[in-house]
Amino acid sequence: MRYLPLTDADRSAMLEKIGAPDVDALFVDVPEAARLSGPIEGLPMHASEMAVEKHMRRLSKKNLAAADAAFFLGAGAYRHHVPASVDHIIQRGEFLTAYTPYQPEIAQGTLQMLFEFQTQVARLYGCAVANASMYDGSTACWEAVAMAGRVTRKKRVVLSGALHPHYSEVVKTMAKFTEDEIAHARPALQAQPDNDGLIARIDDQTSCVVVQYPDILGRLPDLQQIADAAHEKGALLIVVNTEPVALGAIKSPGEQGADIVVGEGQSIGVGLQFGGPYLGLFAVRDPKHVRQMPGRLCGETVDAEGKRGFVLTLSTREQHIRREKATSNICTNSGLCALAFSVHMTLLGEKGLRRLAMENHRLACHAADRLAKVPGVSVLNDSFFNEFTVRLGQDARKVVRKLADRGILGGVSLGRLYPDNEELADGLLVAVTETTTEEDVETLASALEEVLA
Repeated sequence: MRYLPLTDADRSAMLEKIGAPDVDALFVDVPEAARLSGPIEGLPMHASEMAVEKHMRRLSKKNLAAADAAFFLGAGAYRHHVPASVDHIIQRGEFLTAYTPYQPEIAQGTLQMLFEFQTQVARLYGCAVANASMYDGSTACWEAVAMAGRVTRKKRVVLSGALHPHYSEVVKTMAKFTEDEIAHARPALQAQPDNDGLIARIDDQTSCVVVQYPDILGRLPDLQQIADAAHEKGALLIVVNTEPVALGAIKSPGEQGADIVVGEGQSIGVGLQFGGPYLGLFAVRDPKHVRQMPGRLCGETVDAEGKRGFVLTLSTREQHIRREKATSNICTNSGLCALAFSVHMTLLGEKGLRRLAMENHRLACHAADRLAKVPGVSVLNDSFFNEFTVRLGQDARKVVRKLADRGILGGVSLGRLYPDNEELADGLLVAVTETTTEEDVETLASALEEVLA
């Protein structure tokens, strides 16, 4: 049964009040090509519950699950082993059903978890303070850009060409409402990031420079060089990390001069889950910037009896304070995913994270060496962590489809990420984690030899 709480008269009165000519005017920011003009073609107007269940089961059988294939997908979402104990703990009722911990006297467990989560993220990123998580990496990236504008009072944003295109698109979409000028570039298929070209675009009006580490092609830019150039012009360096496991092997962004570090926490404790829900990580290197951070911050204190306790120390979203003083309208902190991250990180510990990172790198090096022996394949990167780019000499999108037909998820084609850039069409992004076996690598290499022949 359709639920129609408003009459036509109600709708007309509401539209007149806000000055909109019709309902469609409320959706003008959504591209017309993405808007429906009527019912979805081919979808029945109604069906029984049993019929829908059967139909959905048939559709689900068309999926090729990550666990059922040689899996080399990455580009911001990575398949890692998540211990069973993580799911066991996050399924506990006191965590699973908990909401925002507004009342600290009954939410000490949730607050303590978030406090420990913040500590873990801050140490991972080499920063002084981290918040209690955000929606995901891409929106955290935009929040960092907005924060940099508040700190520097400038409106020009320089994006690295090697920043994940989805992150770039989120920044450009949000900047339409803040009138920030976005200086963006396209990536080039070369072994080393174009730091000189990036630095040349920084001027006195630049609020921030946004760099990915490792970048979208798997390369490792020299962050200190970029940080020095940005600071010389009074700009902040924002570093985006989409693969936190990498920080078990490479130097943290904070140690290299990054002012704000953001990223995606999915790799630790959170499964692929068809693209979400994930969690955004956000940290600052200098404590003086804490009050400009978005989201919320949990702190440690003592109660009236002197016992250790935890509270919400800083809540800077518009729901809590005057809207004109708010730094963000983020209304949640992906708490359950943050818990999963924290539990997995605790199980690993520092030594475990380093061992996990080195195993990822070892397997990735093995894969790069093996794929380099395939006729027609060349490895782009001089250095990488667990993800690298290969060139195939032909459209990688077609190659990926042929591999999928053989039950192999062989990587992410750059043509898919950059459909308007034919110069990148033969690039294939290959990710290797501890879940990849040497047999999987041989399967991919053998299939490529057939497909490229």
